[in-house]
Amino acid sequence: MELDMTKGKPSVLITKFMLPLIIGNIFQQLYNMVDTIIVGRYVGVGALAAVGATGTIMFLILGFMMGLTTGFTVLTAQRFGAGDMEGLRKSVGSAAILSIIVTIIMTIASVAGMDWLLHRMNTPDDIYDMSKNYIVIICLGMCFSILYNLSSSILRALGNSKVPLYSLVAAALLNVFLDLFLIIVIPLGVAGAAIATVVSQGVAGIICVLYILKKVPILALERSHWQLDPGCVRHQLGIGVPMALQFSITAVGTILVQAALNLFGSTAVAAYTAACKVEQLVTQPFGAIGMTMATYSAQNRGVNDIMRIRKGTRIANGMSAAYSVVVYGILVLIFPYIIRLFVGSADYRSVLEYAEIYIIASGACFIPLGMIFIFRNVMQGCGHSFWPTMGGVVELVCRTVAAYASVKTMNYVLVCVSNGGTWLVTGIFLAIAYLYTFKKHYPRNPGLTASQTKDRQKSSLEHNPGESLF
Repeated sequence: MELDMTKGKPSVLITKFMLPLIIGNIFQQLYNMVDTIIVGRYVGVGALAAVGATGTIMFLILGFMMGLTTGFTVLTAQRFGAGDMEGLRKSVGSAAILSIIVTIIMTIASVAGMDWLLHRMNTPDDIYDMSKNYIVIICLGMCFSILYNLSSSILRALGNSKVPLYSLVAAALLNVFLDLFLIIVIPLGVAGAAIATVVSQGVAGIICVLYILKKVPILALERSHWQLDPGCVRHQLGIGVPMALQFSITAVGTILVQAALNLFGSTAVAAYTAACKVEQLVTQPFGAIGMTMATYSAQNRGVNDIMRIRKGTRIANGMSAAYSVVVYGILVLIFPYIIRLFVGSADYRSVLEYAEIYIIASGACFIPLGMIFIFRNVMQGCGHSFWPTMGGVVELVCRTVAAYASVKTMNYVLVCVSNGGTWLVTGIFLAIAYLYTFKKHYPRNPGLTASQTKDRQKSSLEHNPGESLF
């Protein structure tokens, strides 16, 4: 089920790889949404706010680890594209050991520092205990999330996006069952929702690992592959750490915004949480096309076909823009009906008033959000980490300014506008960075034939293999 993305029509390959990712990501968001729906319906608005108040912390911690594992497997995709199977196996073994080390460190640090972080975020007193219970359980189960992220990233590096989909479907179904059982039958409240999420992620990871062991012979690792190969480690940290920092920088910005939001009370937090869950669901195709372009560009970078990467990038941006326009129009029309899923009739009007402001403001900037995912992942797939990381810095600056202004003015609308405004500024920044990077490292000469241009780009790549923060 491996897919070689260095041959064939780019639009067909991108679509074929992307569709399972979209479906898988949607299932993942659906079972996250089920948590909030069941919590909001059966535990209350306060519990819904507690889950929402920790969402940015989850993004900070798990996003950091996701960035690492994705970055660790860029080398795997490049070696697969180049046909270097021995190097591929070394990269997988090195990635696994690095992931274990970092997971242990992050689990201890996140649990130990959670009280400090929740206080710094102005978590309301009436939801503090529930928020802490929920996020601590998520952190203790971080190893299961990393197991899935690493194993699925390895499969995607080989062009296999279907097995990660199947595992997420199974996890989503299991999560729904566990949510109902642990929240309604055994009334564990938000702790039940957290346990359901952790167990479901573990099952998804185990499915991917079993598939790799039984069905992917090129990943049959020997003892010699289970070591921290210096060459692999340098490359993997050079890509993985900047990718992780991008998630973390973005997450810090959202934490600042969340801290500002918490000052508006539990109802505003609950409304913002519900709106974010809906937004995260409909924006999953952007993440899927980003992951697709990371694999596509990495594999084609492995064979030095830069013109093919440029063409795929243009196609991906066209797909993303078309989807943005359609989904925003639909979302605005049906959002009042969707919000009824999250709360009872008594709280509906007050929650809808806050939630609608957010969804309209952020949805207007879906096009630049898609640009962020595409340009960032294309540059990273080619081995360039600096400008994507700087894009994260731009996001942080924008969100920090918005959070500060929101606190000073106590303006909820400003909190909502900060998301879309940040996407707009960052999307433009990364588009310029992409054009600059490719012009600098892979220049095109209109006086040369396509074959001559490709040969010259190959020579350039051999002497200038990409930039890194390290």
